[in-house]
Amino acid sequence: MGRVSRRAFAVAALSAFTMMPQASAATGRRGGAPDSEMRGVWIASVANRDWPSKSGLSAAQQRAELLTHLDTAAGNRLNTVFFQVRPTADAMWPSPYEPWSQYLTGTQGKDPGWDPLGTAVEEAHARGLQLHAWFNPYRVAVHADPSRLAASHPARENPDWVVTYGGKLFYNPGLPEVRAFVEDAMLDAVAKYPVDGVHFDDYFYPYPVAGQTFDDDAAYDEHGGGFPDRAAWRRDNIDRLVRETADRVKEVRPGARFGISPFGVWRNAGTDPLGSDTTAGVETYDDLHADTRKWVREGWIDYIVPQLYWNIGFAAADYAKLLPWWAEAARDSSTQLYVGEALYKAGDPAQPAAWQESGELSRHLRLAGEYPQVRGHVYFAAKDVAADRIGAMARVVADHYGQPAPPPR
Repeated sequence: MGRVSRRAFAVAALSAFTMMPQASAATGRRGGAPDSEMRGVWIASVANRDWPSKSGLSAAQQRAELLTHLDTAAGNRLNTVFFQVRPTADAMWPSPYEPWSQYLTGTQGKDPGWDPLGTAVEEAHARGLQLHAWFNPYRVAVHADPSRLAASHPARENPDWVVTYGGKLFYNPGLPEVRAFVEDAMLDAVAKYPVDGVHFDDYFYPYPVAGQTFDDDAAYDEHGGGFPDRAAWRRDNIDRLVRETADRVKEVRPGARFGISPFGVWRNAGTDPLGSDTTAGVETYDDLHADTRKWVREGWIDYIVPQLYWNIGFAAADYAKLLPWWAEAARDSSTQLYVGEALYKAGDPAQPAAWQESGELSRHLRLAGEYPQVRGHVYFAAKDVAADRIGAMARVVADHYGQPAPPPR
């Protein structure tokens, strides 16, 4: 998901934040029984970030680690896990489209001897947790050597589908055959397992790399006619992926919900008057060609989880300014708004002073309680929930999760 090393921003200046009255730990936002709200956690498998802790563990060890993450989520009164099952054009289930993930055994394509996704769905439900299958649509590899992919990998069989950029391999979103393939590969899991949701993260076109060009000239020449420029064509490619996936999820598993967790800034106000009061170095509309605001306003997705991974008062991208911007974007829309929270920053000595305070995340939830459009929060990520370096998660649970609450529907 790329959250471990976010784009660096300009110099941060912390501003004062006045504490608001604390919500009751046992009564929910409005008093009485807790309302339904999203209380989620991401379980990232890419680069063995959260699970499995390293490649090459036995099936029993992998399963035990997964169940521990589910137990930890339930123990913190969370209600949903977002389980990464397609981190790099591979699979955490027996897929006829793509090879087994290398993050299981250390060898891409090697059968791990069990079914992680099938187990995760069953065991999550046994603990009263919902499970959203988390897919990365276009990332093929976090290296640039196709020969390191499994011999039968579709990217090796279709090299014209692949673009090398920033030292990594990506499927080209501008090719209709690529879009159809990645949809088929993802929907295979949705058809096979009773997942509660389908989830994309923040990678569409890749994050910009200085001095490099994403070479999609041939695709643009063939398919870009009728668009005013390449950027508009690229945004249409991503719009098509989103709309088609939404439609296909509803066909294959009508009860499942489809949502996306984009980078937290659509556009800066300095770029677009509709944008947020931020000076972020990345804007999803312009840099990732992902018109996240449009998806919300048009109701193409069931929920959105913008990654608001900054503290209150952070100069370039202030949580307290982005939260109301997203609340306004979701107002009168059928798209539910949850907020992605940077638990991984809490207690990290490389982060600003605010993240050394155990109460920073709790303040986020308290502030979000003022906006009825905010229907909950999702935490990045599972190993940080387990470690809870400075007690930030425990503080959230004590201040806000006094009682269990069902997820929104």
